[in-house]
Amino acid sequence: MPGIDESRPFIPVRIAVLTVSDTRGLKEDRSGQTLVDRLEKSGHILADRQIVTDDIPAIQEKLKSWIEHSEVDVVISTGGTGVTGRDVTPEAFTELYEKEIAGFGELFRMLSYQKIGTSTIQSRATAGVAGGTYLFALPGSTGAVKDAWDDILVHQLDYRFMPCNFVELFDRLQEHQKRSKS
Repeated sequence: MPGIDESRPFIPVRIAVLTVSDTRGLKEDRSGQTLVDRLEKSGHILADRQIVTDDIPAIQEKLKSWIEHSEVDVVISTGGTGVTGRDVTPEAFTELYEKEIAGFGELFRMLSYQKIGTSTIQSRATAGVAGGTYLFALPGSTGAVKDAWDDILVHQLDYRFMPCNFVELFDRLQEHQKRSKS
């Protein structure tokens, strides 16, 4: 049965929160604040929080700076994952992935379907790994952020969650680079 193994220590993860929006500031950013509240309540560390416009170069510039920063383990974004012309977050993210985590988007949409039905098909939530950093792109609604955190990320970002989790893989995310240097 999946669950928390209390014999393992909790390991806080350093998480950066990115809101992609042309219209929101920090005061109006309920989805970003929801992420911050949930990650801190879970015992993780807010490494940084930023808002950028719906623009591939702007999104990628911020992602690259966090990927290169040793104090950021995970980036979670909210917004820009729909199908309108301004929704470019998945394109910005996928261009940077070394490895895509296809199951994240699939699982998110499966869980979302139980709450919003076929409307979930409009979500292009995605995840991957780049430079040893996990990247998760969530829709901009507060409900979607709650679903993704409460039903997926709170577990996968907890070292105690068994049978496996993303935290226990941190040291192995860049092993391909170690092989190529030797």
